[in-house]
Parts: sequence; structure tokens; C-alpha cells
Amino acid sequence: MAQNNPKELLSKLHINYIESLDTRKDDLEYWMTEHLRVNGIYWGLTALSFFDSIETLKKEDVIKLLQQCQHENGGFGGYIGHDPHLIYTLSAIQILTIYDSLESINVESVVKYVSGLQNQEDGSFRGDQWGEIDTRFSYCAISCLSLLGRLDTIDVEKAADFVNRCKNFDGGYGSVPGAESHAAQVFCCVGALAIINKLDLVDSDLLGWWLSERQLKNGGLNGRPQKLEDVCYSWWVLSSLSIIGCLHWIDKDSLIAFILEAQDTETGGFADRPGNMPDVYHTVFGVAGLSLLGYPGLKEVDPVYCMPKNVMDKLNIEKKYRV
Repeated sequence: MAQNNPKELLSKLHINYIESLDTRKDDLEYWMTEHLRVNGIYWGLTALSFFDSIETLKKEDVIKLLQQCQHENGGFGGYIGHDPHLIYTLSAIQILTIYDSLESINVESVVKYVSGLQNQEDGSFRGDQWGEIDTRFSYCAISCLSLLGRLDTIDVEKAADFVNRCKNFDGGYGSVPGAESHAAQVFCCVGALAIINKLDLVDSDLLGWWLSERQLKNGGLNGRPQKLEDVCYSWWVLSSLSIIGCLHWIDKDSLIAFILEAQDTETGGFADRPGNMPDVYHTVFGVAGLSLLGYPGLKEVDPVYCMPKNVMDKLNIEKKYRV
């Protein structure tokens, strides 16, 4: 990776990097990540949206692919022929929302699929038919149904109760009740509670302290104590801090410097930390983090949905979370 400690955002280079990702079909990595193709499109398109460049990807081709990834039960697989899952289903709905093209798929079957994955006893959500439970899936289901305007199809109170039972003594949240706090799970739980107007269940002061403690001396953020910094936590940590009104609790300037140093100055894209290889996952969350920090020239991101704020404003979803 070329790394010359860049001091500014290399926007054009990142746009070119994202555009090039679907041309690397001779690379083994391209086929090894086939199961993440729908996620990858969401990551790339969302990053492009912050640069106001969604036209870089061919809308018609993306929609055609998503139509082929939707199963009869309404869920989406990560690629053609792959089993449906909540994670891929949310990515598909996010992509179609950005494109304002939800009419191109069977929305009612999506609603039925997602709502059917809620466990009626405790309010949690299974990721797919095989039954794994995780607060990631609670967020995916709630976010997806919110974008479709169909939160009425699930038991919101039970969903909130399950998420609340995943809260720990440090104010953070885990994947299931009793699991350790992790910044990505914190986003999923706080984001889900924000959507259903249950932020009163969050201990904002305690959680804000735990999240701000994720910043290391080099400016980067980690996901839990004693772990290395990683650009992706520029989203998972910052978004949660933004939602609970504590974004000012971290050193913004040092974090911006850390994120910019993780850019590849030759190919474009962001790595997990300076000196490593870039990928589209860290690219979108690096750019989203910069957007949350008010970096000039970027479209504003919605901290709950990780989508452009102007797209969310058009949906006119009632929001009561603090930004």
C-alpha cells in the first residue's frame, strides 16, 4: 500500500477505486467474497453517495442483480443462488432506497420475511431460517422495516426489551444477554432503540464514557478495551456517540488525521489502519466517519441508518433521536 501520510481526503481517487471493484474478476479475492456482493454494493454505493457520485455505478445493472438475489420468501441472498439472510436483505433495501427504486422488487414479501424472523417469546430476531440470534439482526430487521414504513408488523415492545437485556454494567451492549460490550453491537442496539423511540433505555452518560474510552493515543478508535485501532470504528463508535449527543467527547482532529492516514494514495480506498491494504468495507465507514465529523465536501450522513441524510429526509421518517 502506498502511504504518504495524506493530509486531505483523496475523493476522486476513492471514487475511481470503488468504480474499479467490479472489474477485478481475475482476482481470487473477487470470487472468495462472492457471498458479500450485495453488502459490497451497499458499501460502495453509500460511500459514493457521500461524494455525491452515485451515478458511478450503473443503477440498472445493480437493480437487475438485486432482483435476481431476492428469494420467493422475500429475503435476499448475498449473491445469486445464495441463501437469504437479514443482513443481505437490509443492504438490498438500503441500496434500493438510495436509488428510490423500491417498486422494482416485491416489498410485501420482504416485510413478511423480516417480520417472520422475530421470536415471539423474547422479541429477538433470527438472522435466517437456521435460528442464530444476535442484536445485529434486531437492528437489521428494525432498520429494514422502518425504511419500508412497516414497523407495525413486529412486536416493537418485545424487540426493545430484548435489546435492553443485552445492556451491560459498563453501559455498552453485546450480541446476546450476557455477552461482552462491543462497539459494533452498541451501534446496532442504540440504532435500533433510536428508530423505535426507546432511547430512554440507554444510559447515555455511562455509554458515552465507554465509547469515548475507545480512542487511543494515535487518534484511532477500537471496538473494545485492549484491542487495536481500526478505521471502521470511526463509524461504529462515532455514530453511537452522535445518537446519544456525546460526539464532542472524543478528539475530532486526531481522529480525522488517523482516518486520512489510512488512505491508499495510489489505488484509493481506505485500509483498517495506515499501511494496510484498502477494501470497500473500511472505505465506506472511513468516509462515513469523516462525514459525522463534519469534514468539508462530503454529504451529511444519518447516524442511525448509515445512509445519506438527504435520502432519509425524503422518506420523512419521524426521528426523535438526538444528533
